[in-house]
Amino acid sequence: MISDTAISSLAEKLDDPELFSQLAHIGNEAVAGSDGQTRIVTDPASGIAIGSVAALGSREAAMAVDVAAAAFPNWAGLLAHERAAYLCRWHDLIISAREDLARIMVAEQGKPISEARGEIDYAADFVAFYAEEAKRLNMESITSHLPDAEMEVRREPLGVAALITPWNFPSAMITRKAAAALAAGCTCVVHPSAETPFSATALAVLARRVGFPAGVFNVVTGDAATVVGAWTRDARVRVLSFTGSTDIGRLLYRQSADTVKRLALELGGHAPFIVFADSDLDRAVREAIKAKFATSGQDCLGANRFFIQRAVYDEFCTRFAAATASLTVGCGMDDPDIGPLMNERALAKQVAHVEDALARGARCLTGGARHPAGPLFFQPTVLADVPADAAIMHEETFGPVAPLAAFDTEEEVTATANSTEYGLVAYVHTRDAARMARMGRALEYGMVAINRTKITGAPIPFGGFKQSGLAREGSRLGLEAFTEVKYLCRHVA
Repeated sequence: MISDTAISSLAEKLDDPELFSQLAHIGNEAVAGSDGQTRIVTDPASGIAIGSVAALGSREAAMAVDVAAAAFPNWAGLLAHERAAYLCRWHDLIISAREDLARIMVAEQGKPISEARGEIDYAADFVAFYAEEAKRLNMESITSHLPDAEMEVRREPLGVAALITPWNFPSAMITRKAAAALAAGCTCVVHPSAETPFSATALAVLARRVGFPAGVFNVVTGDAATVVGAWTRDARVRVLSFTGSTDIGRLLYRQSADTVKRLALELGGHAPFIVFADSDLDRAVREAIKAKFATSGQDCLGANRFFIQRAVYDEFCTRFAAATASLTVGCGMDDPDIGPLMNERALAKQVAHVEDALARGARCLTGGARHPAGPLFFQPTVLADVPADAAIMHEETFGPVAPLAAFDTEEEVTATANSTEYGLVAYVHTRDAARMARMGRALEYGMVAINRTKITGAPIPFGGFKQSGLAREGSRLGLEAFTEVKYLCRHVA
């Protein structure tokens, strides 16, 4: 059992202690669960328990769908500007609670406080964006091909939306999905990662303060297999949106087949970072640091393979290793460059990937081992001359290890970059405008960043090719993912 002192310590650090909620939220009620089971949540930087969250089961998962399905007709029946008004109020409360939400995130996820604040801003942006988009989901007329008919197409909300979110962006991945679903007229059942539930329950507290009708926004904490499994079997859940690993995405795809759900899957990435000899190397190094080490490397957009043209390979290696070695490592509230990894599995993967690469002939330019800051910290690492058969060149590392390899021609690096089942994002650095255009077309990725790293935001369609997912989040397309197309044909006398 966790002591009352340990559980209350995080709440005492907040300006608004009620935001630290250890209960699920179903139908605007805080829910402990019928059997009182809980799961302990720890601070990855210190290993200290920060609280325990209700561990609900299939009964409560079904209850959440019950109230969401009951709320759906009235929510879908509101005028678009009425739904938008709820979202605007939610946005304002999120912004007002920015510092507390960031502190909660640091405590349960470990990311540096400046990154946590940035994520809260990012999360709020989705709510504001979809508040506006709710009013633009318009009917479309069709020029009739029949002499006695008028035709139109409209988009209608699918129904109950199940939203399954990861631990690396525990606030923004909820709002990116939920704001779009709510704007479209769907009601939501949300399952956050068991490792970072308190960011989700805090958003539920704010949603309740907004006054969302009971059942419109529900957060169900507990074992993922139990809760989400109940939702994949439930025909009333008409759309399932998931962000996480490709393996789990495949599983949910299979489990959703019998009820033929709409799926929006944002899955794994294996991003190449390509630097041509004509690049601005100072900029390429700065952007490489951002692309690799944001969120301590625990980001599906994180660069996972670095390909540097041979003419500038040695110079890039030297500069990049020096920049990496200067990064600070520590606890999130100290605002370092690198925080802890999420769990021991994540850290063990860094160790395995480094050892495998070195055994195959790679050179370690900096880092390469656990960091003394704590058991879940790993040194920011650069590996040079990493061979193509190394595990890190095929598997998503999800940590602060950067493997570098040289290439000679554009055709060679394009083929290498595309030789993966993933296709989320690719990064390219070159000054050649024609090459920018060629690479933008040739790379088999849903997003391509040229001479920069930051490309995401509420207005852009986020998603990948191949086994990096289905559908898009953000932009107008993210709203349409929660709607069904209805065609009307009226006889004209």
